Amino acid sequence: MVATVQVQIDAGIKDTAARLLDDMGLDQAAAIDLFFRQIIFEGKLPFAPAPKGPPAEIGQAIDGLIAAGKMNVVDLDVNEKGEIIIDKDRHPHLYDWAVSG
Repeated sequence: MVATVQVQIDAGIKDTAARLLDDMGLDQAAAIDLFFRQIIFEGKLPFAPAPKGPPAEIGQAIDGLIAAGKMNVVDLDVNEKGEIIIDKDRHPHLYDWAVSG
């Protein structure tokens, strides 16, 4: 069975992403399918915000999801080089993802 997902997104973001995906040989539907599958596999978003932090709009959206209990927060440690240290026992799924990519 196939389902439809409709979203409203900034036109510039959509166009830029579509061009980049095209360069990778993917269409938007395939990319969204891969994104959703990775969320299911990891049980969370398949990426971490950039070290500088996300743009304000993304940060506000994430804060809203956390406040609504729809997104979990994982506290991670970093070393003196700014590299993330993942405790295999505390976060086995995150550790496996970090090791295997």
